[in-house]
Amino acid sequence: MGATFVDETVMKINLIKERLKAAQDRKQKYYNQKHMFVEFQIGDFVYVKVSPMKSVSRFERVSKLSPRYVGHFEIIERIGKSVYRLSLSDQLSDVHNVFHVSSLRKWISDSDKKVSPDEVEIQENLQYKEEPEKILAYDVRKLRSK
Repeated sequence: MGATFVDETVMKINLIKERLKAAQDRKQKYYNQKHMFVEFQIGDFVYVKVSPMKSVSRFERVSKLSPRYVGHFEIIERIGKSVYRLSLSDQLSDVHNVFHVSSLRKWISDSDKKVSPDEVEIQENLQYKEEPEKILAYDVRKLRSK
């Protein structure tokens, strides 16, 4: 009687372990389908996510209209698998400089979008002629009355 009870308990425990493993595998599969694995290198520049809170000044911003990401800060050390240490400016010296990868976004330089002053012909009244680089879309609409 006691041996059968122990055998049944062991079988139930094994069944529970198998079902838990199947559930974990299923959740891991769904997580990996939608998850972006992000890694940064030392020396990369990143933005830091700022979560706005009512009447709390974070990164010297108070409004809910303030930007969601601030800076561009250099990564100086990789602490763990998904944790990085940043070199923050002197204004942010009271903020802890270690951030999880979920609160970072890669900074992309827009140096190709900058216009050098030699390319723009400035007139004497400090005006210049604007010319588009490329027209992306063009549409003619006909109204009913015209």
